[in-house]
Amino acid sequence: MAKFITYEEELKKNPELKDNEIQLLREWNDKQPHLPKIPDIDLALFLHSNYYLMEPTKTTIDCYYTVRTHVPEFFSNRRFKTSKELQKISNVAVTTQLKGKTKDGHKIIFWKLIDSDPSHFVHIDILKYYSMIFDVWLHSEGTTSGHVLLADMAGISLGHCARLSPLTSKKFMVYLQDALPVRLKGLHFMNSNAAMDVILQMIRPLMKKELTEVLHVHTNNTSLAKHIDLDILPNEAGGKAGPLSEFHDARKKELDDYSDWFEQDEKTARVQETLRPGKAKNATDLFGAEGSFKKLDID
Repeated sequence: MAKFITYEEELKKNPELKDNEIQLLREWNDKQPHLPKIPDIDLALFLHSNYYLMEPTKTTIDCYYTVRTHVPEFFSNRRFKTSKELQKISNVAVTTQLKGKTKDGHKIIFWKLIDSDPSHFVHIDILKYYSMIFDVWLHSEGTTSGHVLLADMAGISLGHCARLSPLTSKKFMVYLQDALPVRLKGLHFMNSNAAMDVILQMIRPLMKKELTEVLHVHTNNTSLAKHIDLDILPNEAGGKAGPLSEFHDARKKELDDYSDWFEQDEKTARVQETLRPGKAKNATDLFGAEGSFKKLDID
C-alpha cells in the first residue's frame, strides 16, 4: 500500500509553512496555462525547498515539470513490475534511504553497486531508477531540514566510466540542482578510487558553486565518519544497519506500491509547450546540443 504524506501533515510539521502562501502559489499556478494543476503537498515541497521564498519557488516549479517533460528517458515508462529495463537495473545497483541521519540532522539517500560487471551498467536506467526511489521518498516522507546523497564507489571501474554519457549526466545534474524540491546539503562519495577521478572530470563542470562546496570525496571511512555515524550504513558498506538486501527489497516493494502514482504522474504532471506563454522550450534549450560534449578520456 503506497504511503503518501498529506498537506495537512506538512502544515503541522512546519510552522513556517503558511496556507496563505500556498494559496498565492495556487493562484499563480492557475495563471500558468502550460503547467499542470499542482497538488498542495507538492507546492509545499517546492516552497520549503526554496526556504519559503516565492519567486525562486516558481522558478523551481517550472523547471521541475519542464525537465520531467523533456527527459522521457528518466521520467516515462516507470511501472516497475512490467519494465524489463527497470527489473534488470534493479539487480545492478541499490538506491535506498538510510534510517539514520547525518550528524547535522539531514536525511541520507545511499547508492551502491551490487553487480560490478560494467556490461550490465546502463547509465540512463541507473539514473531513472534513482529518480524513482527519490520520488517515492519525497512523497512518503515529505520535507526535511536537508538531504544528503551518499554513493559507495566500491566496485566502480574505468569500464563503468566508459559507459557514462556526459549529456545524460548533464540532464540529471540540471534536474538535481535546479528542479528537485529538496534542500541539498551534501554530496559524498565513499571508497573513492581511480575511476572517481574520471567521474569528477565529467560532473564537476556541471556543478554549481553551492554544490561543489558540499562535495566530499572519501578514500577511507575515517573522513566519512566526521559526517555520519558509520553504524547507520548497511552491513556491506561497513555499517551495522542490516544487510543491503533488506533495504533493496523494501525499495522494490515501494516501487510496486507506487505503480499507479508513477502512471498518473506521467499522464498529468507534464508541461504543454504549445500553451507556454512566450517561446516554447525543448531539450536543446535546456541542455544544449549533444555534439557539444567531448568524449571522456579514460585511457
